[in-house]
Amino acid sequence: MKVLKFGGTSVANAQNIKLVLDIVLNKAKKDKLVVVVSAFTKVTDLLVLASQKAAFNDESFKEVVSEIEKKHLDAIKELIPVSEQSRSLSHIKRIINHLDTLLEGCFLLGELSPRTSDTILSFGELLSSYIIAEAFNQQNKNCSYKDSRELIKTNNNFGKAVVNFEVSNSLIADYFASNEVQIVIMPGFIANSIDNIGTTLGRGGSDYTAAIIAAAVNATELQIWSDVNGMFTANPRIVKQAQPIATISYQEAMELSHFGAKVLYPPTIQPVLRKNIPIIIKNTFEPEADGTYISNQNISQTNPVKGISHIENISLITLEGSGMIGVTGSSKRLFEVLSQNDINVIFITQASSEHSICIGILDIDAENAENAINNAFAIEIAQNKIDACIVEKKLCIIALVGENMKNHQGLSGRMFSTLGKNNVNIRAIAQGASERNISAVINERDVKKALNTLHENFFEENTKQLNLFVMGVGNVGEKFIEQIHQQKKFLKENLKINLRVIAVSNSRKMLFDEEGISLKNWKSTLENGENANKEHFISNVKALNLRNSIFVDITANESVSQSYEHFLKQNIAVVTCNKIACSSAYDNYSYLKQLSRKYNAPFLFETNVGAGLPIIDTLKHLIASGDKVNKIQAVLSGSLNFIFNNFDENNSFHDVVKEAGVQGFTEPDPTIDLSGVDVARKILILIRESGYQFDIEDITNISFLPAECLATTNNEDFFKSLIKNAAHFENLLKEAKAKECRLKYVATFENGKASVGLEFIPKESPFYNLEGKDNIVQFYTDRYVDQPLLIKGAGAGAAVTASGIFADVIRVGNI
Repeated sequence: MKVLKFGGTSVANAQNIKLVLDIVLNKAKKDKLVVVVSAFTKVTDLLVLASQKAAFNDESFKEVVSEIEKKHLDAIKELIPVSEQSRSLSHIKRIINHLDTLLEGCFLLGELSPRTSDTILSFGELLSSYIIAEAFNQQNKNCSYKDSRELIKTNNNFGKAVVNFEVSNSLIADYFASNEVQIVIMPGFIANSIDNIGTTLGRGGSDYTAAIIAAAVNATELQIWSDVNGMFTANPRIVKQAQPIATISYQEAMELSHFGAKVLYPPTIQPVLRKNIPIIIKNTFEPEADGTYISNQNISQTNPVKGISHIENISLITLEGSGMIGVTGSSKRLFEVLSQNDINVIFITQASSEHSICIGILDIDAENAENAINNAFAIEIAQNKIDACIVEKKLCIIALVGENMKNHQGLSGRMFSTLGKNNVNIRAIAQGASERNISAVINERDVKKALNTLHENFFEENTKQLNLFVMGVGNVGEKFIEQIHQQKKFLKENLKINLRVIAVSNSRKMLFDEEGISLKNWKSTLENGENANKEHFISNVKALNLRNSIFVDITANESVSQSYEHFLKQNIAVVTCNKIACSSAYDNYSYLKQLSRKYNAPFLFETNVGAGLPIIDTLKHLIASGDKVNKIQAVLSGSLNFIFNNFDENNSFHDVVKEAGVQGFTEPDPTIDLSGVDVARKILILIRESGYQFDIEDITNISFLPAECLATTNNEDFFKSLIKNAAHFENLLKEAKAKECRLKYVATFENGKASVGLEFIPKESPFYNLEGKDNIVQFYTDRYVDQPLLIKGAGAGAAVTASGIFADVIRVGNI
C-alpha cells in the first residue's frame, strides 16, 4: 500500500483536481492507495479570516463564507456530471450552513475559543475531501471516503493537538485490515480528541496525517505531492539558481523543513522514520519529474552541504549579567518561564563564560517573552546582577544543512567568510553536536543576499555573479556594455563569472531591473526608463542589497564621485574612470581607501591613468613587493599626444583639438585636457599610489595656453580663443622644428616635487616617437635604477577605456 498526499495547490480548483485524478488512477492500477488531501488553496486562510471577522462583530464574515461556498460549488459543477450533482450540492450546502451557524455564534458572543477555531478550520478539508471523493467515484467505483477524525485521536491541545499513537495506530490498522477498496480518500489536518472533540494537527498538518497513516499501515512509501519538484537546495523564490535535491536523509530533510523548507511539514518525518518508510516529494504539475527521495540510505555525495534554508521573522533575546556566572539553574529558569508561556525556542547559544544566554524566537512571541523573562529575573535585575533582557527584532536564521558536513573541515569558516565578504553581519552562531546544521542569525534585509551568496559558493561550481550598476552610458559606457554583451558567455564558461547589468543611467534617464537588463536592446529600454536622479539611483542600489554589487562610474561628474563613500559603506565595490575622487583632497582619497578596506569593498580606478593600460595595477604590485618609486616621467594625456602629433602646417591647432573631441579623446570640456588639469590629476594619482602624501596644489602646472584661452567659461568661447591665438600655437610648432624636437606634454615627479607642462622632446628620448594617442610612463625605483620600468600603449579612446573598466570589474570578480 502507498499513501499519497496532495497539497492545497494540487487541489486548488477543478482543473488541478483532474490532474490529481489522473495521477491517482494511474497508480491505482498497481497499488492500493490512501489519498490524503488538503483544503483548496487559500480556503484555510479564508476560514481564519471569517472567524476573526465574526469574533470582532464584523458582519462581512458572511461575504467570506459566500466566497468559500462558491469556490466549492464551482468545483462540483466542473468535476461531476449534471445528472449526479444534486446529492453533492446538497451535502456541500449542509456543511456550509453548519459553518455559518458556528460563525454566527462567534459573532453573537464576540469571541473565538481555540476549540471553536479548530472546528471552523476543519471545514476546509471536510469540503475538499468530500468533493474529491465524489469526483473519484465518477471514474472508479472501487473507491471510498473515510473521515480521518474517526481514526486519528489526539489530546485537547487545540491548534496543534498531540496524537495518541497507541489508540490511533490500532484504529487505522483495524480499518485498513478490513477495507478491500483500491482507493481510500481522507481529509488531512483534522482529527478528534479521545472524547470526540474536533482538533487540528497544525498548519501543514495534512502531511502529518499522511505520515501517521503510512506508519500505521506499514506503507511501502509516502508520496507528498505539491507544486514543486521536490526539496530544493534553497528557496527557489529567493534563489533563482536553486536546484532540486535528488536524495536526502530523514535527518537532513527534518533540518531543512524545520528551517523553513515549506514543502514538508516538520513533524511528518518522525512517524515514517521509525518504520523506515521512504518519502518521495513530487510535483503534481510535472509528475514525470524525479522529485526528492527521503530515506535512511547512506548515499555518498561530493557536496557535504545538502541545502541552505532560513526562518524569517525572528527575534533575538539576550539575557546577560555577572549574576549568571557559576549560578546553577539560570538556564533552567529561563527555559522554564518560556515553556510556561508556550513560547517555542528556535535557536540557542550560550557564552562559555556563562555570562550570557541568547535565544531565537518568533517575532510574535517577543513581547510576551520579554515581559515573562524580566518578571522571572526581577530580583536579580533590581540588584544589578543581571541586565533586563535585550530584544532585537527583524532578524532571520539561515542554516547550512548536510549529514556529511561533520566529515569536512572548514565549512563553518567558508560559510562565515562568504557572508563577511558581502558585508552580512552575523548576530549569533549555533552548531549542533551532530554537526548536521550550522546556523547564524542575520538582519532580515540581508536574507536574499546571504542565501544567494551561500548558494553560489556551495552549489554553483564557484560561479560568481557580479551585479553591475552603471552610471554614465555615453561613448565609453556604450562600449563597456557592448564588451560585456560580447564576453558574457566566455566569462561564465571560462572564468566562472556571471555578469549582470542591473541598472544603467545617463543624464536624462535611468533603468533598473533586478533580474538583469537585456543587453540586446538596452538603449531603447533606457529611453523608456524613469527620469534620472542620482539620489534615487543610490537609494535603489542600497535597497536591492544584491551580493557582489559593483557601482561603475563612467562619468566625469564631481557630484557622482562624491557618492562613492555611500556605496563602499554598503560593501558595494566601486569601479571608476572618473579621476575626481582620487585627485581630490588627500584626506578624501585616503578616507575612500580606508572605507574600501574596512567594508571589504574593492575601490578600483585603473582607467584614471592610461585608460586601459595596466599602469596603476603594475604600480601596486611594485609597492606591495617592497619596491620604492623615486622618479616618474610620463606622457599621460592621450588627447594631448594626439593633438600635438597631428598639429602641423596643414592642420590648425583649433581643427586638431576639434577632431580630438569628435573622436572622444578629450573630456567634454576640452580645457580640462589642454589646461594641464587632467594630466596633473593623473600624475597626482600615481604619486599617491606610490605611497606619497601629495595634493594637487603641490604640482607645478606650466600651461602652454594663453591667458585668454584659460579664462573662457564655455566651449564656444574656448574654440574662438584658439582661432584668435593661432599664431601662438604656430610659434610653438616652429620652435620645436628649429630644435629638431617634438612637442609632448610631460608629467614629472622627482625628489618630492612634481610638475606638468609642454616640453621640447629631442630625438634620443623614448618619448620622441610616441605616436597617435599613446601614453608612456617610466618608473625609476630602488630596483629599476638605470633602466626604468616602462609601460607604453594607447592611452585614450572609448574602446580602450571601456576595456580598462571591464578589467577592473573582472578583478573584483577574482577577489
